[in-house]
Amino acid sequence: MDTYRGLFRTPEYPALFAAVSLQVAGQTVSGLALGSLVYASTGSPLLSALAMFGPSLAQVVGALTLLSAADRVPPRAALVALALFLGLATAVQATPGLPTAAALGIVLVQGVPAALGGGVRYGMLTDILARDGYLLGRSVLNMSAGVCQILGYAAGGLLVAVLSARGTLLVGAGLYMLAAAVARFGLSRHPARAAGRPSPRETMRGNAALWSSVPRRYVYLALWVPNGLIVGCEALFVPYDTGHAGVLLASAALGMLAGDVLTGRFLPPRWRARLAAPLRLLLAAPYLVFAVRPAMPFAVAAVALASIGFSASLLLQERLMALTPESLSGHALGLHTAGMLTMQGVGALVAGALAQLTSPATAMTVLAAASVAVTLCLGRGLKGEPEPVSPAASRPSLPLRSSLPLRPSRPAPSAAAADDACTTPRPRPRTP
Repeated sequence: MDTYRGLFRTPEYPALFAAVSLQVAGQTVSGLALGSLVYASTGSPLLSALAMFGPSLAQVVGALTLLSAADRVPPRAALVALALFLGLATAVQATPGLPTAAALGIVLVQGVPAALGGGVRYGMLTDILARDGYLLGRSVLNMSAGVCQILGYAAGGLLVAVLSARGTLLVGAGLYMLAAAVARFGLSRHPARAAGRPSPRETMRGNAALWSSVPRRYVYLALWVPNGLIVGCEALFVPYDTGHAGVLLASAALGMLAGDVLTGRFLPPRWRARLAAPLRLLLAAPYLVFAVRPAMPFAVAAVALASIGFSASLLLQERLMALTPESLSGHALGLHTAGMLTMQGVGALVAGALAQLTSPATAMTVLAAASVAVTLCLGRGLKGEPEPVSPAASRPSLPLRSSLPLRPSRPAPSAAAADDACTTPRPRPRTP
């Protein structure tokens, strides 16, 4: 499958596309509204960043306890329940007189079940599409996220001015509810991909199996850490320039949209391996210009250019799927999404703390430099074509503990060498 027309003729994909888009729109509108509300009442860059990206930080709890459900519960029911929960929580945040501490507490509570959402959504994508259609299907979802963020931040800023921040939160809650309705009536009922009851123990076993492979570990770290540091830069747009924060956020979404179009639709397979490393570096390098506090047009251009680099995650996800058995595909994608969003929350908190000690521009420059350094350190472990997982590894009759080898059957020398060079002391590092 290599055309958008063929993709949208696939049964259920349009409904999944609409449900995901509405949920992103709800998250964008409500996040900007809550961030503006908290910053106006506290004047704190740290609390403003926490309001916008706190759910991402809390996903680590869900990743450690709930991800086994990604392959063990019917996906449609999970999507509907999650959208309803997020909509209800957002409506509560709009309550007049709600203390800032309570609103931030709800933000963190929202993030725990949201960790399951990525595994369910993108695991269902592998059910709807053939494996060779995943890259195009996921890129279109990313493009939709970019468009919804562009429109959501623009509309969110207008709605905050017209309806107030609390009124805008109610609009976000309504978008979540609409996403739940689309998922319920537009998607078919799919059975769970794996047998057994979800539990924290099964989640930890699956996480350990996925993390035990050196090539997958490099992919996960590359998906999580550089991305999270750059989202930390984005979390400082409000304190950096409150009046133009929406413009900066919209330019970031526009750059991400352009990158997903180019990589998902027009980049030939033979160029993907060659451009993967440059795209990962592009994600951070333009943010170094904030060291000199550029004029707003240059800042907007730098942010848009850098956000093209987010498309490198598409190539990394394709590599992850080649290294993962089908019986763990939802869990693997859920771990990717939860880890990525958790690191985005960590990046936002680190950025807010640095901004309070120095300035938003200085904090953005430091985080961009750190992202470049991490990307260079991980580069050697991501060279070469991934070695596909053996068919035996995906047989459902095998127990989970033995479904993935502790080490790949023939580990690439470059990955092992990079692991030794980039991680000290032993044992090998967990996610930062």
